[in-house]
Amino acid sequence: MKQEITLEGATIPFYKDTIEGIVTYSFDSSRCGHPEPMINAMVGLQNIKDNEKLIMINHKAPAGLFPKVENDFNYEVIELENGTFQITFSKKGDGSNTNFNDRGCSGGGCH
Repeated sequence: MKQEITLEGATIPFYKDTIEGIVTYSFDSSRCGHPEPMINAMVGLQNIKDNEKLIMINHKAPAGLFPKVENDFNYEVIELENGTFQITFSKKGDGSNTNFNDRGCSGGGCH
């Protein structure tokens, strides 16, 4: 059952659910302006554990986010029928090279 949760540092609501036996956190930043999608993605990624997933709904694929997290997280991007994008993240392993405090954008490609 989907329940709203509060994550420290988040600027929008997050939701926790169990989908096919996997604990999943989700948020929708599709109506947010820069830099909120990056901020909330980093907050969400910092909170997921092994075998959990984070689902981000955004108005575009956050190209500036992927290089910041690709060493520690797998991600899959799907364009939804309404023109938004669903990005599903999962942890790769135990190590963490991700700087979760790096929530800034550069090059205009992260929101």
